[in-house]
Amino acid sequence: MRRRRFLFRTASLASGAALGLAGCGGGASRTSLSVMVASYDKSVGAAIGDQWDDVVKGFEREFPQVDVTVERVPFGRLDATLARRVEQGKAPDIAQTNLFAGYAEDQLLYAASDLFGIAAESDFTLSLAEAGEVDRIQYGIPLMASTPRLFYNKALFEKAGVDVPPRSWTELRTVAEALRSSGVPTPYGLQFGPEAAEDELYAWLLAGNGDYTTSSGYDFFSDDNVAALTWLRDNLVAEGLAGKDPGKLSRTAAYEQFLGGQIGMMLAHPVLMDAADQMKLRYGHAAFPARKGGAAIPVGINDWFLAFRQNGRRQACSDFLGFVYGKGSAASYGGGGAAALPVTASGADAVTSTTGNRLEKFIDQLPEARFQPTAMHSWPTVRSAIRRDIGRAVRPDGDPGTVLRSLQAMASRNESAARS
Repeated sequence: MRRRRFLFRTASLASGAALGLAGCGGGASRTSLSVMVASYDKSVGAAIGDQWDDVVKGFEREFPQVDVTVERVPFGRLDATLARRVEQGKAPDIAQTNLFAGYAEDQLLYAASDLFGIAAESDFTLSLAEAGEVDRIQYGIPLMASTPRLFYNKALFEKAGVDVPPRSWTELRTVAEALRSSGVPTPYGLQFGPEAAEDELYAWLLAGNGDYTTSSGYDFFSDDNVAALTWLRDNLVAEGLAGKDPGKLSRTAAYEQFLGGQIGMMLAHPVLMDAADQMKLRYGHAAFPARKGGAAIPVGINDWFLAFRQNGRRQACSDFLGFVYGKGSAASYGGGGAAALPVTASGADAVTSTTGNRLEKFIDQLPEARFQPTAMHSWPTVRSAIRRDIGRAVRPDGDPGTVLRSLQAMASRNESAARS
């Protein structure tokens, strides 16, 4: 996906009933509402389409006094387009984006408490709500949440004589060696390419007891982070267990190779299940292992909806977002597919109440997930640097400490400049 081209499905949101503040009422005056959303290409067999027309039709039936205009922007240009519109004084009323901190600190956004009633606001999964905060006030409204797990090809595991997925890094290396011995080209698909390296890296850092930040700021150059990348370099990459060049392996390519039987195991999001089912591929998934054993802290990702104050359409924004996040649509997140997870507790309950629901393990780990530091002003620049540089850290001749020290200096410098 960028990161999340795989993670969007909104078709059944149109059945949503409004939560939060009451509707606009029966006045004769009409209100226009502009909504900017991402458009996506199809990827990895996922039926991801721009289906906001269905959402708008359902909303306008319930709120006939509001006219909604949806603007679709290619995902890769979404953040830049929004920033330009805001700079020009032409902010949409509601926008999908990856970033929100700068807009919130410039007081351009409605807070969630301006848009939702207490019950509706408290329904958001806590980890997601907290990730959308700036100075302890929620501005980012979570959209299209996901959390990855360790997917593995059952047929390849059986051929390699492996009975269960790895539960520690030592076991992961042992399984990878068995897969290589049985002829698997890429035992573990290490996705350090430019498409989503920050997600893969974060999973390994968390599993090694590290992180991107501490309460005082960026923390790339920590002992735990250096140790995690050193282990990857010495135990997977240098041993040929992570493919030819992990620094070039994008998420899209990794998903395709997994579906083609070339990758034995890899981190992946639930959307991969639809594509695997269509191909009748036998797969399993498990929690990503912590270095010393057990389940690692999971990574969470999502996009955000922001509601801009510029046009003074708080009530229309409230009504639209209340409709989108209503209980009637909650069970549809994932629904018959697996493009995204519920972002509300009621939605999670509705989905997991279905016997044998295949999203349950993903939903269960979402409340414990840790999110990337999107509230940091400099995160877009830092994220780009991770994508560009992190592959060098784990090359057989790479120096993880040097790369992480450079990231630390750059990130701290950019954050200070952004806040000055």
